Amino acid sequence: MDPFATLGVERKFDVDLAKVEKTHRELSRTLHPDRFAGAGASERRMALSRAADVNEAWRAVRDPIRRAESLFSLAGIAVGDTNEPKPDPELLMDMLEQREALAEAKAGRDMKSVRALAAAMEARAKEAEAALAEGFQDGANDPRSLSALLPKLGELRYLRRFLDEVSAIEEELDV
Repeated sequence: MDPFATLGVERKFDVDLAKVEKTHRELSRTLHPDRFAGAGASERRMALSRAADVNEAWRAVRDPIRRAESLFSLAGIAVGDTNEPKPDPELLMDMLEQREALAEAKAGRDMKSVRALAAAMEARAKEAEAALAEGFQDGANDPRSLSALLPKLGELRYLRRFLDEVSAIEEELDV
């Protein structure tokens, strides 16, 4: 499925999420099952299926990792652990050190440090997203250029997992 086509938006990484969300809401309203209550069974099923596709497309486009994966897939580039290059050893060491610092901050219930680590990772995630946006724009029709972006997608995955851990810590410590 092409989530961009499903939502009727341009195929690019740097999307206007507010605009796409508005389109999603409009499509959801149009395809809402209540609007098809008096229709035939096949028409109701088709509307329900289309509504599910629209919701799945919105989930893919609003998440930067899934959006990048969709763009890679649509360009014919396989993504996933077995298809992407191994992460840079420096990135792995840095992430290990950051996770250790996060674990220490959690153990000490030091929310100031947790937030500082999160802010640094959020900034790095924004940088990775900007690099992906630029790379997809520059290499839109060149699979070789796009393949060179795969390590940036892997980096973004690591950064997002770290931020997910921060969210779990904040929940656990009831912040």
